[in-house]
Amino acid sequence: MHDTFQELYDTVISRKDAEEEGSYTCYLFEKGLDKILKKVGEECSETIIAAKNGVKEETVGEISDLLYHLMVMMVNENIALDDVKAELDKRAEKTGNLKQFHQVNHNS
Repeated sequence: MHDTFQELYDTVISRKDAEEEGSYTCYLFEKGLDKILKKVGEECSETIIAAKNGVKEETVGEISDLLYHLMVMMVNENIALDDVKAELDKRAEKTGNLKQFHQVNHNS
């Protein structure tokens, strides 16, 4: 089965230690965490603006940019895609438990 996220993650990993001239991913790794985080922040803001503007194609493009930069950050920080998937699976088990989740124990 085709897994676009896994393929993107694998591509980003392959570029981490490569010195491929003209590669934007290599450039980000070369510049380091601060540059990567700056790009994640910029793309997050651009995603919000695109969604607010209500143009689906622009929003999809910005979401794609954000996901790419998040993958670069994950690889830089040695966070495996499987770790994120496992966390999402764990959270999916809690679906429907919103009422329970928001209950407050007034005795604690």
